[in-house]
Amino acid sequence: MAEIVTKSMAKGLYYGGSLFFILVFLGLTFHTISLAIPTRDHRDQLNPAVVAGKLVWEKYDCIGCHTLIGEGAYFAPELGNVYKRRGGEFVKAWIQGQPTHVTGRRQMPQLNLTEEELNDLVEFLKWSSEVNTENWPPNVEG
Repeated sequence: MAEIVTKSMAKGLYYGGSLFFILVFLGLTFHTISLAIPTRDHRDQLNPAVVAGKLVWEKYDCIGCHTLIGEGAYFAPELGNVYKRRGGEFVKAWIQGQPTHVTGRRQMPQLNLTEEELNDLVEFLKWSSEVNTENWPPNVEG
């Protein structure tokens, strides 16, 4: 036989369900707040060279082709961990040696950076490689 839901039963379900989900929400909120969130702030490591390197990054619109910690364009490789992978001297030599004129390969333009701009950009990339990204990007080569 079909059970008929009365008005009082419907109110009970509504209020009981609402109370249940409010308690679940509050419990999850408390749990989230009580977790030890890892510190990712390393602004104390900023120095004038890093700031100048960020300005070089913006001036030459590097993010228009590259990603940095997953943000940016996907035309060229991720640079969030390039300093750890290759080192500063390689990065400088790579930028100075562009374009490589290898057929069938995307080419980076020659930016004609000064030695100071190169050093500052490498400092910025070094700083960004030290950000705790919880192992992002997932592959070593970016």
